[in-house]
Amino acid sequence: MAIRVWIALFICIFALLGLTSHASETETKEFVVTLDHSNFSDFVGQHKFIVVEFYAPWCGHCKKLAPEFEKAAQVLSQNDPPIFLAKVDANEEANKVLASEFEIRGFPTIKILRYGGSVVQDYKGPREADGIVAYVKKQSGPASAEIKSSEDADAVIDVNKINIVGVFPEFSGEKFENFTALAERLRADYDFGHTSDAKLLPRGDSSVSGPVVRLFKPFDELFIDFQEFDVDALAKLVEEATIPTVTVFNKDPNNHPFVIKFFNSPNAKAMLFVNFNSNLIDTFKSKYHEVAKQYKSSDISFLIGDVEASKGAFQYFGLKEDQVPLIIIQKNDGEKYLKPNVEPDHIASWVKEFKDGKVKPFKKSEPTPEVNSEPVKVVVADSFQDMVFNSGKNVLLEFYAPWCGHCKQLAPILDEVAASFENDADVMIAKFDATANDIPQGTFEVQGYPTLYFKSASGKISPYQGERTKEGFIDYIQKNRDKAAEQGPGKDEL
Repeated sequence: MAIRVWIALFICIFALLGLTSHASETETKEFVVTLDHSNFSDFVGQHKFIVVEFYAPWCGHCKKLAPEFEKAAQVLSQNDPPIFLAKVDANEEANKVLASEFEIRGFPTIKILRYGGSVVQDYKGPREADGIVAYVKKQSGPASAEIKSSEDADAVIDVNKINIVGVFPEFSGEKFENFTALAERLRADYDFGHTSDAKLLPRGDSSVSGPVVRLFKPFDELFIDFQEFDVDALAKLVEEATIPTVTVFNKDPNNHPFVIKFFNSPNAKAMLFVNFNSNLIDTFKSKYHEVAKQYKSSDISFLIGDVEASKGAFQYFGLKEDQVPLIIIQKNDGEKYLKPNVEPDHIASWVKEFKDGKVKPFKKSEPTPEVNSEPVKVVVADSFQDMVFNSGKNVLLEFYAPWCGHCKQLAPILDEVAASFENDADVMIAKFDATANDIPQGTFEVQGYPTLYFKSASGKISPYQGERTKEGFIDYIQKNRDKAAEQGPGKDEL
């Protein structure tokens, strides 16, 4: 599948401060520890808590993060005890085993390693120096903070976030230990506290003495009490309770964690895109929420997005603003279903039609070119069946992205290859913009650009495995091609 770029981490960029006259010692000293395959295990093994950035030297986001990470490392080095920030060049060939071990799929990726590396968690905090310091200090401390006063409660419980507080008559025993274990497990996602006085909490029954776990959230019912203390069962209840009935996607950063959770869900994803300034917005929200409640226990998650914040989604799905208000549902297999210009009263009936299998899939496609006379032919989603599967030709197909540097370098080579076969009716060199068209499901695996496949005239499809030179392409095609007369029946369906 094509790489999906949805939710980017927000990196704050600050101007570098000028060095003071007494800063000469720090000009050469780096406070971020450089680790690699040779010293990683030994260094991590010596520390109960360490934060590691996996980066690539060419990565622009990594370059922006570097001075902030270094400033934070300098501050944290003065902590008692010192807290270490480290970095690993995950692009270095010798370090790729580490990158694989920690499942690094993008840059920069920051991990929190606890207890000598035996516990690994994703860093989910800010990317500017002050924010890094505050977040790391909090993560390095106790997983749950004791609430003994209203000031403590204000420090732990943020009304715009999810917070989990355990109420216990005493801070001992199996249930309290299990709550602490839950806090350790989920501390990267939520703030935890514990108290013996429920009167200090902003919502819920103030007379309870516990044991009870109270989850505060900024949506739906605002708080929930749990009396389950099996760690796995409680973690599942927390996960279910922290998904809004309808996730809001707009420019408010407080909503971003819930948007990430929405897109990480294994469910099909229903997305209603509307103009939040519309006179009908309240009606849309009410009707949509009713539908979401109806299907909450099914396998669909619901999101409502403001058009002003959804430009990336529109580009990804191939949507147009004149289709707003619209609903699009994407299943896990990538198939999409679209209802443009939907009215509030039609939402429920259309979602039911989708559930009943009566809605046809929507396919993102560029227009089919009226003229396709260049040596390298242009294939779009709407023409894929005819030009590739049913063409009766041997097709070398490139999946590319317009912004991809390697694709741009490959383009003139493919032009030369196509020119070499210009008079051969059995061979076609083609290209497919994978960012503007849906890739046929189940046949091609595209995880980066450029990705090349070869389809023989008889229908055999395989990843291209030759050299990426003019001679290499020509040699591969000649060795793997079929004559058109050998082709069997066309492939009608994916």
